[in-house]
Amino acid sequence: YSERLNLSEFIYDELHQRAVKTARIKLGDTWLVLVQPLDQDSVPAKFLKQNGEGFFLISLGTDDLERQLKSYEESAQNPSDIAKRNGLENWSIADLPDTDFFGAQFQLTQDSKN
Repeated sequence: YSERLNLSEFIYDELHQRAVKTARIKLGDTWLVLVQPLDQDSVPAKFLKQNGEGFFLISLGTDDLERQLKSYEESAQNPSDIAKRNGLENWSIADLPDTDFFGAQFQLTQDSKN
């Protein structure tokens, strides 16, 4: 990806709780995060096995995760209990049910600095 996109400033991390390695780079106001599963039983590995290589998920940033989750749950046809967790840079993450998005993986994130 570095060569194809002519990018060289990737930041490399490992998220042990998700069993993945990541390479990320900020592109304007957007982060591109590449994910490599380290465990064949991890969520990303199962997704890759089922769908092949490609986009794993879309993360949407928010300044107020709690407010966005409340709004989402109020508008969802089948509201469910959404667990929050910590991600890269201690971002707060909320994974939304893929059943609400026809199999697509979406998550809401809030920067720890907000």
